[in-house]
Amino acid sequence: MSQDYIQFISRINRKLGIDLSLYKEAQMKRRITSLRNKRGYQDFVTYYRALEESETLLEEFTKRLTINVSEFYRNPKRWNALEKDIIPLLTKKKNKLTVWSAACSTGEEPYSIAMLLTELFPEVQATIIATDIDEFVLKQAKQGVYPEQSLKNLSTNFKDKFFTYKNKLYHINNSVKNQVTFKKHNLLADTYPENVDLLICRNVLIYFTDQAKDNIYQKFSSSLNEQGILFVGSTEQIFNSERYNLKLVDTFFYQKN
Repeated sequence: MSQDYIQFISRINRKLGIDLSLYKEAQMKRRITSLRNKRGYQDFVTYYRALEESETLLEEFTKRLTINVSEFYRNPKRWNALEKDIIPLLTKKKNKLTVWSAACSTGEEPYSIAMLLTELFPEVQATIIATDIDEFVLKQAKQGVYPEQSLKNLSTNFKDKFFTYKNKLYHINNSVKNQVTFKKHNLLADTYPENVDLLICRNVLIYFTDQAKDNIYQKFSSSLNEQGILFVGSTEQIFNSERYNLKLVDTFFYQKN
């Protein structure tokens, strides 16, 4: 790791509380260098100085750090498993659930779970927490306005029931919006929610180092209630799940022992 990059990520950590050394260096450095060069800065020293002076550049930089690719019911087969097997498993002995959508991006994931529970499990009382490190995407999530592409996996019934179509955009109804509490949260630094029954964190940990992932999985396990479920992304199979007191119960679903 070059000295100027080490100094840069140290300053970013002090300023934003984001420890970039815990992300895979090649991917993160390439992404930042591309943005730096695009803005005409030749080195990390002058680029950091510019970030200090410009809120616009800093917001752009923060957005580039986070990976905001999302859609409703992303990977529909897994949501089908959630509906048919996982939610019934979780609600066998109780009708109150705490759900945490970690690294929720622009909100499609927590809103998907809210719609699913409303439509198919109306007797379940759910507390849904949605968190992300990026304040900009959290603002978008709270607005709940989406292009048609984001809804491509949703049934016509869900579109008609939970959205209002206006000015070529889909606005999620307040009945769904009000079920989700959005908060800023840094997976690498902040305290995790407790007593979680369903923890959804998908397609995010692939960007972290093995050490950071290990730490996060340990904390996820501590966050979960006994018999709670962790739902991960299609590229994030946990090969040593027993290390975290977790066992595979379905593809990409792990239950706490």
